[in-house]
Amino acid sequence: MFLIVDDDLAIRTSLKLLLKQAGYPAQAVATPAEALAAVREAAPRLVLMDLNYSLATTGADGLALLAQVKALAPQVPVVLITGWGSIELAVAGMKAGAAEFITKPWHNDHLLQTIETVLALHETAVPEFQETPAASRRQLDQQFQLADIIGQDAQLLHVLRQVGQVAATDAAVLIEGESGTGKELIAEAIHRNSRRARQPFVKVNLGGISSSLFESEMFGHRRGAFTDAKTDRVGRFELANGGTIFLDEIGELELASQVKLLRVLQDRTYEVLGDSKPRRLDIRVIAATNRNLAEMVTQGRFREDLFYRINLISVRLPALRERPADIPLLTQHFIAQLRATYQRPGLKVGTRALHWLREQPLPGNIRELKNLVERAVLVSGQEELGPEDFQANASQSPNHSATQSPLPSPGTMTLEELEGQMIRQSLTHYAGNISRVAKSLGLSRGALYRRLEKHGIPFDA
Repeated sequence: MFLIVDDDLAIRTSLKLLLKQAGYPAQAVATPAEALAAVREAAPRLVLMDLNYSLATTGADGLALLAQVKALAPQVPVVLITGWGSIELAVAGMKAGAAEFITKPWHNDHLLQTIETVLALHETAVPEFQETPAASRRQLDQQFQLADIIGQDAQLLHVLRQVGQVAATDAAVLIEGESGTGKELIAEAIHRNSRRARQPFVKVNLGGISSSLFESEMFGHRRGAFTDAKTDRVGRFELANGGTIFLDEIGELELASQVKLLRVLQDRTYEVLGDSKPRRLDIRVIAATNRNLAEMVTQGRFREDLFYRINLISVRLPALRERPADIPLLTQHFIAQLRATYQRPGLKVGTRALHWLREQPLPGNIRELKNLVERAVLVSGQEELGPEDFQANASQSPNHSATQSPLPSPGTMTLEELEGQMIRQSLTHYAGNISRVAKSLGLSRGALYRRLEKHGIPFDA
């Protein structure tokens, strides 16, 4: 039984009818006192509650009720209902233990989708395995499609269990981790194991979209909507409709664009530039960042309401140095790929080399390891790679070049090669933070992305 708490009779009646049609029996009450009595009598499966029960509309009475409900039945998920102008109040409710919030007026489909997601997160779980890491990984592989993700470290297995648990829901997921840890692979795994797997998976690098182009890129535009709009353009949200949108580098998004994104994620509607007709969205949102968004919120550089909207589930990817036992597994995986790529079936890595690699700090994480392995394969003429093959190439890596002369000797490197090297060094120095790299090199983010593509330098996934 669901519990609806709202002092507006029309809202109680509407919600009760909607839930009944969706197969959710519900009880509706008008006051906090009635709500507490209902919870004491029998804990509901889920509570839908308004935050205002007085003319003051401060929400204090609603927050007090939320605290009392959570004290009586901490396991019961609570979904808050509030007006768009009271999102700050809803965020306070999320901090106090609410599972989600929706705004009035709501769309029935979105409300039901939110309820299904909250129930799924609270009522399903992937069991913890008590066997060896290898056995645990095999069991996870039997349950889910995780073939592209290599490793069996306990921290990684915890992440993969999270992937399995949240994939079946429509919960918004925030993937956090350093550059090169494989955030895009995790996003793809969530999509691949979801009910949307046959629908589009659209990747958007928000760090490369300026505030002036945000609406055109994300929502699309009609021909003639602005001076340079020569043809119609389909926006990223429309491309992803029905599937999953992956918002990479969300920490780089400017504040003005954050407001526009929040509106879409909250209302699940958007307007194409030059076309005033609102369009509905059915979409799963996954975001990723190598920044500390919580810290950015306290600094006023990232909206708190957007943070809570994208952060229903948080997944933290460990750095490679935190799971060194996976380095040999990843190395063997890359070697297997390179055998096929370069048609060298006898290619392998010696045991001593694997031990040496395991001891390296690898600040660029999986991406740096992959580049180091491929560089060693290309430079070495040996079929079995030893420590010396990797050591020689590691000393040339930007991550190990602090003691080298800042400029090469004349005639040893072209200007174009020097530019590529400087960009790689800056990416390492600033841990893949695109904005800081661009600023340090005197470039715009767009110009930096063009140079990354030109030099074939991978940026954070």
